[in-house]
Amino acid sequence: MESRVAFQARLAYSLPDITEALSAVYPGHDGLVERLVAVAREAAAARPRALRDRDRQREIDQRWYQRSEMIGYVCYADRFAGVLDGIPGKLDYLTELGVTYLHLMPLLQPRPGENDGGYAVLDYRAVDPRLGTMDDLEHLAGALRERDMSLCVDLVLNHTAKEHPWAEGWLAGDPDFEDFYLAFPDREMPDAYERTIVDVFPDRAPGSFTFHPELKQWVWTTFWSYQWDLDYRNPRVFEAMLDTILWLANRGVDIFRLDAVPFMWKRLGTTCMNQPEVHKIVQALHGLTRLAAPGVIFKAEVIVAPDDLVPYLGGHDRYRPECELAYHNQLMVMLWSSLATKDARLMSQALRRMRPIPAETSWCTYVRGHDDIGWAVSAEDAAAVGWDWWNHRNFLNAFFSGRFPGSYARGALFQENPATGDARVSGTAASLCGLDAATTPAETDAALRRLILLYAVAFAVNGIPLIYMGDELALRNDPTFHDDPARADDNRWMHRPPMDWPAAARRHDPSTVEGRVFAAMKSLSAARKGLEALRTGGEIEILTVDDDAIFTWRRRHPRSGTFIGLANFAESERTFDAAPIGRFGRLETAATSDGAFQVTNGRGRLPGLGFVWLAER
Repeated sequence: MESRVAFQARLAYSLPDITEALSAVYPGHDGLVERLVAVAREAAAARPRALRDRDRQREIDQRWYQRSEMIGYVCYADRFAGVLDGIPGKLDYLTELGVTYLHLMPLLQPRPGENDGGYAVLDYRAVDPRLGTMDDLEHLAGALRERDMSLCVDLVLNHTAKEHPWAEGWLAGDPDFEDFYLAFPDREMPDAYERTIVDVFPDRAPGSFTFHPELKQWVWTTFWSYQWDLDYRNPRVFEAMLDTILWLANRGVDIFRLDAVPFMWKRLGTTCMNQPEVHKIVQALHGLTRLAAPGVIFKAEVIVAPDDLVPYLGGHDRYRPECELAYHNQLMVMLWSSLATKDARLMSQALRRMRPIPAETSWCTYVRGHDDIGWAVSAEDAAAVGWDWWNHRNFLNAFFSGRFPGSYARGALFQENPATGDARVSGTAASLCGLDAATTPAETDAALRRLILLYAVAFAVNGIPLIYMGDELALRNDPTFHDDPARADDNRWMHRPPMDWPAAARRHDPSTVEGRVFAAMKSLSAARKGLEALRTGGEIEILTVDDDAIFTWRRRHPRSGTFIGLANFAESERTFDAAPIGRFGRLETAATSDGAFQVTNGRGRLPGLGFVWLAER
């Protein structure tokens, strides 16, 4: 009875948003809302008791994901522990680091052979057999719950592997899968669409269509030829994906990282990204998922311009719940730009100009991830600080690939396009910070200070900080990917090294690289958890001091006092007028790279590559 009452209460609250979204995408489909609500009701009835208990907790603490205690860790299950069943034995390590949110990179069963790093899914309801079984995943989810950790799993929305049962049914003419995918009998429409579509992988997978000899048609393949785009104009595709999400939620998934979201709706004459229907689809998926599993949230994998990103967090003219979390790609790019230039003006300009996000949502802030770095630098922001955006992007590519004279970075260019000069960058955070190139203790020290500085900002700007596996130990580029034929032509595997557990064993030795970085990460985690001002959803203001190398920001949450962070991207000590931060009252040092913050004769002092967190106690 209690569950039925709770479901009806949630339905009364969410039904207007669900109906509005579905009516906009699927007009004239009578009975669709009722049918989808029935799918959610059935999933709610099947939801295990332990997950219902967590749902109740999270319905009381509705913004549980905004707590300052939320600290994420991102890894590949096999690179971290070999198999899923090995991860529970590593949870003490994550607990020591302060982690409360574990994101396991793609683990659902992919197609055999080439599979885009796991993003060409063969079966949404099975785990990659090399990692284990769905029972192993459920067991891991339970082990995480016992430690109040959340499990995040990738879900690819835009496409499936061409061998997926939906695709095989579509190919076979099964009426249950009619119109599940997009295909054209000749090149007329593909050519028309491609006049405005931007290639994702221009060198290895040019174009967005692949000819299928059996069909004698051109199948829409935005990414790779073996990844077939779903046709969301068909409401049965929506229903199949909703059923998939709810089934996985009942296995214990807390957070769904929605992959390739912007590409889900196609419109002639556009880039076929960020179309209005995409937002309506995600809003409806969100509302229906919350009916059955109110403890589950969505994270948008959306690497687009900042103005296009905020709507995925529900930031429309009228707020509509969509995704609770999104990656703060702009911050990540600006961190690396500031490090290379020793100048924080572009970061201050870009972050200051970003639209605010709804109070109900949060950024995921990060330094590195599994993917390459694309330089999302706008012409407007670059011009505001007197730079040319194209030249700056070229400089960043040269600097972080080690081609720029005097560069300490040891990354590599990814998807270099000789025709346009465009490229992105691969490499681990430690290697991009100069650890590979370091030959003296001073150079090693500088590399580690760069790495810790970047994380000190990511931990405190405004969001859930994510630690990419190995950064807490300063793991370097993995050159052995060249030895694997399946990975040799994708240099992103250089920053996806296997976890070095012998290196992790040195994490308590302060004389080692691993010991220094791990201790710094633990210190940041502990300091963050003690500062209510770092709870996401509060105010953020980018401040200005009289030194271009220093990035300065203020945070405040309605439940706390003021927080101010300062980060010096220059390699030498800087002093600055402390008046802009003095106006916020008496603040104490909460975390620092070099001891308590000092002000002498009105001038603040910050060592090279140093940071300080100041907080009102």
